[in-house]
Amino acid sequence: MLYKMLETHYGIVAKEQIKINTFDAFKRDGWVYIIANPRGREEEDVKELSSLSQHLRGHGDQHVPIIMPAKDGKLIINWEQQNCCVLAVREVERQQRQTKLGRKLAKFHERGRRVPFQIERSSRIGQWKVLWEKRLEQMEKVWNGLLFQTPEDEFERMFIESFPYYMGLTENAIQYLVDTELDDEPLEIDSGTVCHERFALNTWGGTYIIKNPFDWVFDHRSRDLAEWTRERYFRNNQTYDVELKQFFAEYQSIAPLSPFSWRLLYARLIFPLHYFDCIENYYTTHSEQEKKVLEDSLSKIIRQSSENERFLAGFFQISGAPINRINLPQLEWLYH
Repeated sequence: MLYKMLETHYGIVAKEQIKINTFDAFKRDGWVYIIANPRGREEEDVKELSSLSQHLRGHGDQHVPIIMPAKDGKLIINWEQQNCCVLAVREVERQQRQTKLGRKLAKFHERGRRVPFQIERSSRIGQWKVLWEKRLEQMEKVWNGLLFQTPEDEFERMFIESFPYYMGLTENAIQYLVDTELDDEPLEIDSGTVCHERFALNTWGGTYIIKNPFDWVFDHRSRDLAEWTRERYFRNNQTYDVELKQFFAEYQSIAPLSPFSWRLLYARLIFPLHYFDCIENYYTTHSEQEKKVLEDSLSKIIRQSSENERFLAGFFQISGAPINRINLPQLEWLYH
């Protein structure tokens, strides 16, 4: 039926249907058309993302797709009660593996930093503190509500016992962020750029590199660096250090980080995002199977908390940050 949607709304008669990662896609005349979900965004939001993708393409990034306007000029169409968008990208040779991801990300950030217009709808610049405080407040409310009753299950018991520790960690992250904004002057490299909600090793896809605009937010580059680091660490907390060293060396060969960047990145790593995600997902899912998976995840997070402290204590060292030269503050309690 998607063939019909492409023809009806876009006038594209597609030849061959394929799967790209989780997306349905179609090939025709050297182009790939990907059916994407705008994830609750409105037309104005998608217009802004479309301007960003045009900017990045105009500065030489061939892996950024065009968000196609339909025949009526709209970027979001409704098909069978679903909102969707069509992304068009040239069919590029399949790639065997991603090499030099650090360099590629730095180049992507450098292009994104030169956006010549104001970003409003997808900007997260300067909002971390407010967003973190809000999440903490919501979780504390739930926790307070559970304190004086018998835990319903194992997950609830673990949550009740572990929350004070993660609340403390969150307060540390917020304090570190506030101190950074007070003590350190942002440099030119610290201006906002195109980032991702959660940048990870596979964000740009496997066989095809697709830089999906619906993954983007406009933020400080340290967001992507922190989320990539977090994902690598949790994926393999025994061998992450080699990858980390290499990634940061590659990145800085294109864009050396300022003291402000390093500190922002560190504040984001202190913030226990993995813990928040786990608790929030548990209380919003209706799937028993997913609840079981999340219970195992929480148990693992709690078991690895001292391992995580060691990771935070050693992060600057491993990533090659010039700790003494730029006088990066450490979290004292991690070293006791």
